[in-house]
Amino acid sequence: QVQLVESGGGLVQTGGSLRLSCAASGRTFSGNAVGWFRQAPGKEREFVAAISPSSTTYYADSVKDRFTISRDNAKSLVNLQLNSLKSEDTAVYYCAARTLGAITTPLYRYWGQGTQVTVSS
Repeated sequence: QVQLVESGGGLVQTGGSLRLSCAASGRTFSGNAVGWFRQAPGKEREFVAAISPSSTTYYADSVKDRFTISRDNAKSLVNLQLNSLKSEDTAVYYCAARTLGAITTPLYRYWGQGTQVTVSS
């Protein structure tokens, strides 16, 4: 069992930055891929970024060059740095661990409760 807790969301102006964190507890974290997904009101959950156990990173085209995912296995943390934020980045952001399919699809076994990111113009 893996428990995930996201933090770091909030309200920020267009062009601003936020740093989201996903803290994991429970079973071994370092051997799991971790993904970040987001869901805006009335929309489906979409892939944002992911990081493999070997720290290979993956990004959605919409966030590439603006967001950076990283992991600290010693602290069981995965961070998502959000830069140059746009209004369309507004959503609830979820982290997930232990993929059951492709790393960019929402087929993960464990999910956090989500953290709200709101970008105002």
